Amino acid sequence: MPWSTSELAELAGTTVNTVRHYHRSGLLEEPDRMSNGYKQYGARHLVRLLQIRRLRDLGVPLSQIESVGSGGDSPAGALLAIDSDLEASIERLQRARAEIRAILEGSTATDLPPGFEDVAKRLSTPERSLMLVYEQLYDREAMKDLRTMVETDSDDGSAEFEALTVDADDETRQRIAAMFAPAIARQVIDHPWLTEPDAHLLKGPRVTSDTFVETFRELYNEAQLDVIARASVLAREQVETARAASDPDDLIDPDDRLDSDGGESR
Repeated sequence: MPWSTSELAELAGTTVNTVRHYHRSGLLEEPDRMSNGYKQYGARHLVRLLQIRRLRDLGVPLSQIESVGSGGDSPAGALLAIDSDLEASIERLQRARAEIRAILEGSTATDLPPGFEDVAKRLSTPERSLMLVYEQLYDREAMKDLRTMVETDSDDGSAEFEALTVDADDETRQRIAAMFAPAIARQVIDHPWLTEPDAHLLKGPRVTSDTFVETFRELYNEAQLDVIARASVLAREQVETARAASDPDDLIDPDDRLDSDGGESR
């Protein structure tokens, strides 16, 4: 006795809408109709529907089911590709589970990229936000370098910088910028790609630049942005001097500081 659409769906453990969707996708052929217009499904439709369900339960996308075969065929190439996709999904889920366990145990945080757990305490709240944004803009190699920079960076001036208010005077801004400059210069010398980052960008240069500007404006006040700009200028001068020398280490020492007039002081 032929089955109706609802009867077929019930037999296969699925829904009428799913059966209709498989028809539209071309995976399940349309059955004959009775004189009253009702569909008549036979055993071949049930078997095919069960095959489709079986493949779906294995994680095979609808778009690839036809390539696996509608009969007893199982092309090795298609199945190997599907297996590879499933393996990647499993690895991704396992990493996610491991990170969730680490978060629950308090050994990592949700506001930092993976791999920055050990340096979390060295980062301020704005810096943590920056690292999350950087992860969307830089490749893995660059992020590894950024983690190294955080790990080796000194805390000189950090507390004063974080406490800086918009009404900070010029002398204070220059003094804090001078404390930051040597560290910035050293980072640029150790990681030259910082000044020419195109090879490490995941997005276009324009998108990256616009994202940087907008993010910094949101995270820091006017005085802090001014200090960052001043420190960058001072660092650039130090880098130029260091690159002109035979031994950069002789010219930039972590203990060196620039006074408000740009001269060296200890």
